[in-house]
Amino acid sequence: MDKIHSLLALLTVVPVGLLPVIMFLLLLIYLDTYRMVRMRLVLAMLAAGGVVAVACYFLNGELMDLLGMNLTHYSRWVAPIVEETLKASVVLWLFGTHRIGFLVDSIILGFAVGAGFAVIENFYYLYLDHNTTLMLWIVRGFGTAVMHGGVVAIFAVITQTLAERSVDVRPIHCLPGLLAAMAMHSIFNHFFVSPVLSTVGVLLILPPLLYLLFRISEHRTHDWLEVDFDEDAELMRMLDSGNFGLTPAGQFLGSMRDKLEGTLVADMLCYLRVYTELALRAKGLLLARENGLDVGMDDETHEKFRELHYLERSIGVAGRLTMRPFLQMTTKDLWQLYVLGK
Repeated sequence: MDKIHSLLALLTVVPVGLLPVIMFLLLLIYLDTYRMVRMRLVLAMLAAGGVVAVACYFLNGELMDLLGMNLTHYSRWVAPIVEETLKASVVLWLFGTHRIGFLVDSIILGFAVGAGFAVIENFYYLYLDHNTTLMLWIVRGFGTAVMHGGVVAIFAVITQTLAERSVDVRPIHCLPGLLAAMAMHSIFNHFFVSPVLSTVGVLLILPPLLYLLFRISEHRTHDWLEVDFDEDAELMRMLDSGNFGLTPAGQFLGSMRDKLEGTLVADMLCYLRVYTELALRAKGLLLARENGLDVGMDDETHEKFRELHYLERSIGVAGRLTMRPFLQMTTKDLWQLYVLGK
């Protein structure tokens, strides 16, 4: 009877401890109107969060011994620094490879990293003690796990917001979000009120905040698509009409003819055309998704990407840097090409 009772208790606490954070992540994916984040990448981020949890297990153990701190003080002051820094490094890889372009991406992928961390951490605590109470697992499943996902998502959102007008994410963009994530993690671990009230606080603050950010991002994405689509369309019209020389980009390339080889200037002009055409196709794809249509990438678009990569090699790093101001190249623009090309 005791074994049956233990098994029934285990079947109760496992869903309570592991499922809430996963269900919330699935809800975020469902709410994504543009379907900008692929499930394969979400699963990869869950796995990455799990790897971070394992790394933190060993690192926290070494640091706790090295610093001579007890578990309570370490979890309040040091663990948040270690854990949020390692989780943030995964998100920074996403930024560095242009897999994040909007707040929606930041929320989903950031939360996925934290969710993967929380699932592995809760598995470990379940392994340590099978006989813990249901109330403890409610706290861990609805409180601690959602906190882990939420703070990484908030780090990603703050970093994305600060780096929105840049091509690359710099350390100055990361620091405010990282400090915010560490602070929220530390406050939760202090349990200034009872664990149950802390869990209620997490559920009252983080999910509504992420949902609000989600909706704000979708409105901003819609506005950006409309404005940027018109600007790219106008540039293509100027290129096709023969009046491109009247634009700032055309005048600049004209002035370069005496300083650079003619073939290089021609390749830079071709690069501008192909890049703009692909940007238009990416925005068109997202607008189609907004209206419920899932449009794939045709052979012509694949060929355009091959041409773009050839031109990038042809004009070199210096040529791409020279063209950046005229391409309005930001993290969003680089991301949209990633979305179209994946």
